[in-house]
Amino acid sequence: MKPNQEKLLLHLFDEWAGEKCINISRLPNSASYREYYRLQGEKNQALGVFNPDPKENRAFIEFARHFRKEGLNVPQVYTKDIKNNIYLIEDLGDQSLYTYLSQVYKNGIFPQKLIDLYKNVIGKLPRFQILAGKKLDYTYCYPRPKFDRRSMLWDLNYFKYYFLKLAKVHFDEEELENDFQKFCDYLLNANCDYFLYRDFQSRNILLVEEEPYFVDFQGGRKGALQYDIASLLYDAKADIPQHIRDELLQEYLKQAGHLISIDEKSFMEYYWGYVLIRIMQAMGAYGFRGFYEKKEHFLQSVPYAVANLRFILNHVILPIEIPNLWKVLIKVVESEKFKFTPTGSDTLKVRINSFAYKQGIPIDESGHGGGFVFDCRGILNPGRSEKYKSFDGRHPDVIKFLKEETDIDEFLAHAFALIDSTVSDYIERKFTNLMINFGCTGGQHRSVYCAEELTRHLKSKFKIKIEINHTALKKSEIIS
Repeated sequence: MKPNQEKLLLHLFDEWAGEKCINISRLPNSASYREYYRLQGEKNQALGVFNPDPKENRAFIEFARHFRKEGLNVPQVYTKDIKNNIYLIEDLGDQSLYTYLSQVYKNGIFPQKLIDLYKNVIGKLPRFQILAGKKLDYTYCYPRPKFDRRSMLWDLNYFKYYFLKLAKVHFDEEELENDFQKFCDYLLNANCDYFLYRDFQSRNILLVEEEPYFVDFQGGRKGALQYDIASLLYDAKADIPQHIRDELLQEYLKQAGHLISIDEKSFMEYYWGYVLIRIMQAMGAYGFRGFYEKKEHFLQSVPYAVANLRFILNHVILPIEIPNLWKVLIKVVESEKFKFTPTGSDTLKVRINSFAYKQGIPIDESGHGGGFVFDCRGILNPGRSEKYKSFDGRHPDVIKFLKEETDIDEFLAHAFALIDSTVSDYIERKFTNLMINFGCTGGQHRSVYCAEELTRHLKSKFKIKIEINHTALKKSEIIS
C-alpha cells in the first residue's frame, strides 16, 4: 500500500472508532490483489481493506450487508471510503477452517470433530444459496451476474492458457475449444437460478469460537447448487478422503432438501461436471500464480488437484462426449512433473508385501522397524470357491469378485488415507524406508490385490521407489 493510502486508512479508522489507531500491521498476501491490514486502537479493532477494483468492493459491501440482514455469519462492514477504494470490516481473527484442518488432520486420520465442523459449515451453505439468494440484488454481481457460458469459458481458458500452456501440456486448440463448448452446454442444463458463492473453500471460512464465518463472497452470482459444494469438498490441499467427501455430500443434500425439493438423481447428473470445472479453474489459478507470477507455493497444490482429477478419470462417466478434453486431462494425470516430489536428497523407498498369516508377518530387513500391517481377513475370501483357487489377486476374475462382492475398496480407502499422510511426512523428514504389509489367510488373493492396488496408488501420487513382494507367491518387483 502506498503511504498516502495507508494514511487514508488510518484516518478512516480514527473517524469510525473515535480514537487513534495505535498499531497497524499488514496481513500476509492472499491469492487476490486485495491488501488487508489489522488496525488496533485502545478500545476498537478492525480489518482495513484496500482493493483497487471499485466494482468488486461494491459487490462485497452490498453482499455483506444483505447476508447479515438474512442472519448469516459474515463480517460486518463498519465504514467505507469508496472514492479511495478502502473500507473497514469486522476482524474475525486468523483461524480458518483450513488452518484448523492442518492442525488436527494428521497421520491420515480425519477426526470426527472435523467431520462435524464440516457438517456445520455445509448446513449453512444452502442458506446462502437458496434463502439469501432469493432476495439478493444481482445487479451488484461482479464481474458477471450469472455463472453463464461466458463465465465458464473464462474459467476453462484460464486452465488452458495458464496451466496447460505454461506447463507445456500439448493439445489441439480447436478440438479442445469444441469440447469446451459441449461441456458448457451440458453444465448449463442444470438449474442455475441459485446464489453461487463462487469461492466456497476452507480458507474462506473463518472460525470464531468454533463457529464458522464466511468471507470472500464478492465473486458470487447466480448459478447451480452443485458448484459450491464441489468447491468445498474438492478443495485441493484440504485433501479430504473420498469416503468422507461422499458422507459430506449426503449431508449437503439432506440440508438443502430441508429448504427445497432435491432430486438426488438429477443433482448427481451434473455434480461431477461441476466438480471438474471447479478443479480446472483452481488449476488455472495455481498456474497463473505459480508458473506466471513465480509464486512457487501455489504449485504445491497442483499434485493434490491432479489426484482429484485422477479420481474423476477413474470413477466418473459424464453423459457427454468430450474426448479431446479427456485426452488432455489424462496427459496431466500421467505427467511425472505433477506428482508429489521428495524434498530430501534421498528418495523414500516403500516396500509393499502381501503375506500369509500362517507364515508370519514379513521382517523389515532395512532395520528401521515400524510401518503398517493391514489384516485383510475380514474381507470375504474368494479362495473358498473352487472357481478362484488356482488364481491370485491379480487375476481379472478375482478382481471382479473382490470389487463386486466385498467392501475391499472401502477398506483400501481408509488404508490409503493413513499411508498417504505417512509417506508425505516421511518425504518431508527425509526418511528413506517404509514397509507396508497386507496379510490374509493364504497370501494369495485379498492381500495380493491390496498390495497391487497400493502400488498403483503410490506410483500415481508420489515420486518414490517402490518394491512389491508377494511373499506367499515368491514374486517381487522393484518399481522406481
